[in-house]
Amino acid sequence: MKKATHPTTDRVSSREWPRALYNLSTPILVEHALLAGNAQLSAQGALVAETAPRTGRSVKDKFIVRDAATADRVAWGGFNTPIEPAVAGRLQDRIMSYLSERETFIVDAWAGAHPAHRLGVRVVAEHAWQALFARQLFLRTSIEEQLDFTPGFTVLAAPDFVCDPERDGVRSEAAIILDFSRRLVTIAGTKYAGEIKKSVFSYLNYVLPEHGVFPMHCSANVGIDGDVALFFGLSGTGKTTLSADPERRLIGDDEHGWGADGVFNFEGGCYAKCVNLRRESEPQIFEAIKFGSVLENVVLNECTREPDYNDIRITENTRAAYPIDFIPGAVSEGRAGHARTVVFLTADAFGVMPPIARLDPDQALYYYLSGYTAKLAGTEADMDGEPEATFSACFGAPFLALPPSAFAEMLRDRLQQYGATCYLLNTGWTGGPYGVGTRIKLGLTRSMVHAALSGALDGCPTWTDPVFGLHIPEHVPGVPDELLRPRDTWSDTAAYDQAARHLAGRFHENFNTFVNVDPGVQLGGPRRTDK
Repeated sequence: MKKATHPTTDRVSSREWPRALYNLSTPILVEHALLAGNAQLSAQGALVAETAPRTGRSVKDKFIVRDAATADRVAWGGFNTPIEPAVAGRLQDRIMSYLSERETFIVDAWAGAHPAHRLGVRVVAEHAWQALFARQLFLRTSIEEQLDFTPGFTVLAAPDFVCDPERDGVRSEAAIILDFSRRLVTIAGTKYAGEIKKSVFSYLNYVLPEHGVFPMHCSANVGIDGDVALFFGLSGTGKTTLSADPERRLIGDDEHGWGADGVFNFEGGCYAKCVNLRRESEPQIFEAIKFGSVLENVVLNECTREPDYNDIRITENTRAAYPIDFIPGAVSEGRAGHARTVVFLTADAFGVMPPIARLDPDQALYYYLSGYTAKLAGTEADMDGEPEATFSACFGAPFLALPPSAFAEMLRDRLQQYGATCYLLNTGWTGGPYGVGTRIKLGLTRSMVHAALSGALDGCPTWTDPVFGLHIPEHVPGVPDELLRPRDTWSDTAAYDQAARHLAGRFHENFNTFVNVDPGVQLGGPRRTDK
């Protein structure tokens, strides 16, 4: 990216942090974290930290500075809450002063594996374990690059800084302030390291479309013949799991760009959910959690320090961060060609959506804009025992400063230009809703993915779901035919009909929030039926 188009402030980008330790190696960062007493070592050597009480992203505490550059460009509302420059500046100054008085850990890294589009990122972290997180999640700089490094974006991570809502003009003791014009984010009052990663992603989503790059919240892998697959999905739908395939090479697990010469990874590492992680079902991820990895909110056995991935007493959102080269055969250069297959993942806890469906172009745009999955009780404090339909535009609404339509147009252009085939894949429930039915087995999901990527479903006979209008294969190798007809898996078909109509109605309600959508795309969703 051209530096001239992104002015910065000398104070943030200077090396004048009095007690800063720059670009420390993994072992030294581990030592500092252990000496500080805010992390432990697992039996496998991973660094384990607890981030409670905030064990996920604080979406209601995120702000974007509204100034002359962003006022008419950002899609305000929803996840994009404005804050005035003067208010943000006062809090930014307080956080900078706070960090300058403490020992900090600075990581200089790259975001973006494509040399023409990479962004220099400087992370100034209060905690050594968060610096290690940044070192493992972003692309590393060489020693030569570190000697003359000028950041294009700076992250100030001050988890122990407590905001004063009345004084600082924010909502709580935590605040994440994105200042696109200054190319600066300040993160205060939360230890959750995912805020660091997602703040950089949010900035890339804001600037890369101007450079002809389609930023995507997806994982990506590539086959032996160079066929690239993209997996879009919200947290818990299977992006990381399904892209970590021993038969294919991993490009990246969460954030990518699609430019003129193909797909490239934004990151240098993976950030995997590890609740109920088992070696048998997810061997690549399980083996990647070792010395150099960072675990968040994973409970350790007090005597053996063995992780208990089934223990969710802190949170269900347990996480593992590790370098991508911990995955055997990962694409070291982080780049590949244009996508041949695009998969939208949903974990439907209502148990009514088909396990796999092929999407026509209008349906692809509809389900991309919808970004549907279902949350379950226990994942958020205010939820009761029933599943909750969740819609996140473009499978990443919290990270999109621009209107969703801008990203949908970029997807449409690339699907048309490169002829990629789109599928909707349900990694959720069958035979009934959560609590009644069962979750579709991972082995069966992998069989469906392999069939889609291999071309085995090209031209295969399909049937059309009467509620969702989706084109579902009559047969998928390795998958029982009855699984492909969700209604037939329910013992109470009337209950299925009611649940399907209810979910279809939720899709319609959500899609009504979009304006000026092509009529064909509007018809790509569930069919409108009487309740």
